[in-house]
Amino acid sequence: MPVRRTGMRMRTTAIPVMIMRTPMIIAMVIITITAIIITIKVMATTTKTIMVAMGITAIPMLMTTNEPRSVDDPGGMAEAELAALYRLMTWLSPSFPVGGFSYSSGIEWAVETGDITDAVSLKDWLASMLTDGSGFCDAAFLAQAHRAVDADDASALRETAELAAAFVPSRERQLETSTQGRAFIEIARTAWNCDRLDRALAPCAGLIVYPVAVGIVSAAHAIPLAPALHAFLHALVSNWISAGSRLIPLGQTDSQRVLAALESEVAATARRAMSATSDDLGSATFRADLASLRHETQYTRLFRS
Repeated sequence: MPVRRTGMRMRTTAIPVMIMRTPMIIAMVIITITAIIITIKVMATTTKTIMVAMGITAIPMLMTTNEPRSVDDPGGMAEAELAALYRLMTWLSPSFPVGGFSYSSGIEWAVETGDITDAVSLKDWLASMLTDGSGFCDAAFLAQAHRAVDADDASALRETAELAAAFVPSRERQLETSTQGRAFIEIARTAWNCDRLDRALAPCAGLIVYPVAVGIVSAAHAIPLAPALHAFLHALVSNWISAGSRLIPLGQTDSQRVLAALESEVAATARRAMSATSDDLGSATFRADLASLRHETQYTRLFRS
C-alpha cells in the first residue's frame, strides 16, 4: 500500500507539471513556425529582387518552358528560334546569291585616292559609314519595314519603301541596293515563300531596296526584329571588309581584326535603329557619299559601286 500511495502521489504531481509546461511547448512551436514563415518570405523577396536586377521575370520563363524544344537538345533553343536562326544565317550569308561581292559602296574609290590604306584606316572609314552614314539609315529602314509588316500597315510600308529608295545618294548605290533587294525577294519567295510575304509585298509596287527587303521577309516569317537587325548589319560590314581586303589588300587575320573591332559599333547602331523614326534619319559621311559618286567615272574598277 505505501508503494501504491507513493506511485499515485508521483503520478498526480506529474500532471500539474505537464499542464504548466504545455503553454511553453505551444509557444515554442508557434515561434518556430513563425520563424520558418518569415524565412520563406525573406528568401522569396530576395529571389525576386535578384531576378528583377538581372532582368528576369517569371512570365517569360514560363513562356519559354512551354515552347516546344528540340528533340535532340531538350534544354536548347525552341524550334521557332532554331528556324529563325537557320533562315537568317542563310539569307545573310555571303553564299546567298544577291551579288553583294560585286559592290564596294565607294570603298574602291577611297582606296584609289589613299583615304584607306591599311586595316586601321579601313576600320575608321567603316565605323563612320556604319554609325553616321548608310549603315544606320539602312538599319532604320529595315526596322520601319519590319514594324509595318508586323502591324499589317500597308500605307506605312509603302511610304518606308519609297523613302528608302529616294534616300540613296548616287546612281551606283541605287543600282547596288535595288538589285540586291530584288534578288533577295525573288530567292526568298522561291525557296521560303509564305502567304504573309505575298500580302506584304502587294503594296510595294516600286523599287524595294535591300534593307527594306530584309525587313519585309524577316517580319513575314515571324523573325524578331533585334536578331534580324544584328544579322543584317553584320552581313553589311562583312561585305565592306571583304571588298577592302581585296583592294588594299589585307590578309584574312587583319580582316577578322577589323570585324572584331566593329562589334560594339554594330550593336550600338542596331540599338539606335530599333527606336529610330523618320526624323532621326540622316547622314554625315560626305566623303563616303562623294566616293560613291566619283566611283562612277573611276578609270580602273573591280567593283560595280
